[in-house]
Amino acid sequence: MNAIHTLYQIFLSEQTKKKIEKTTLYVALTGFSIHLILIYLSKFSIIHFLSDAALFKNPISAIYTPFSFILIYEVYLLIYYLQRSFTTYITKQYEIITLIIIRKLFKDLSVIELSSNWFEIKDDLQFTYDILASILLFYLIYQFQKEGKRKAPLEQNNPKIEQFVRQKKMIALVMVPVFFIMASITLINWLSEFSFDSNGLNSFEAVNNLFFDEFFTVLILVDVILLLISFFYTDKFHKIIRNSGFVVSTILLRMYFGASGLTSTFLIVGATLFGLAIIHIHNKYEMSSLPEKN
Repeated sequence: MNAIHTLYQIFLSEQTKKKIEKTTLYVALTGFSIHLILIYLSKFSIIHFLSDAALFKNPISAIYTPFSFILIYEVYLLIYYLQRSFTTYITKQYEIITLIIIRKLFKDLSVIELSSNWFEIKDDLQFTYDILASILLFYLIYQFQKEGKRKAPLEQNNPKIEQFVRQKKMIALVMVPVFFIMASITLINWLSEFSFDSNGLNSFEAVNNLFFDEFFTVLILVDVILLLISFFYTDKFHKIIRNSGFVVSTILLRMYFGASGLTSTFLIVGATLFGLAIIHIHNKYEMSSLPEKN
């Protein structure tokens, strides 16, 4: 147990989180500057190999790069909060998928076509879906966080709860190397397939889903493991349904990466709405099971 505690302090402590946060901000600013420089070098024909790349045509596209690093940090935070609360962990999933949409909006803004036929242009229509979805998701996440704070009082020094927290810490520790290995493999594969003579830079959807489609598959497995472990600590119907519902919600989020158009928007909003409905009903059960005060 001492080894687990030591590893946890190294990778998932508050001090480590602050260091990673600071490093992420510096890297994001550096990435933004480099991306912006490359855009202008291409614009003034100083370099030519990026001239046809969608992400190197407009300075607004440069915002895509720092958002990518911020998203990676958000993935770390998801792992960081895993041992604290199941609802906080799920909230982070919703936040990550919303940030992916916001990041996509910055790219879309750089190539948007202002036309009287707005709703007849596929890309403009998708931009409309995404911007409406981001506003709706922002509100739904706010409501989900409110519901997550409405908890029945926990038993102090409950051995079962403490053991469950320890097991979640172990899962979080396993996820840290998995996260870094997946990120490294994704980067290496992308660089190996990358060619200035190919359309690699133009395939935006592939770039936008890079890493996160595989990572959400891992999250589904983690959610299932948490669900199965929770059976050892509770047989309450509403808690089993809540944890099962969160697994379904994560699966719907994962399906977003394989969909497009209005279907992808429905999947994300539907997943968040489903999670909100589950936790709202769960809290109703919790409150009804509390002993009445005289």
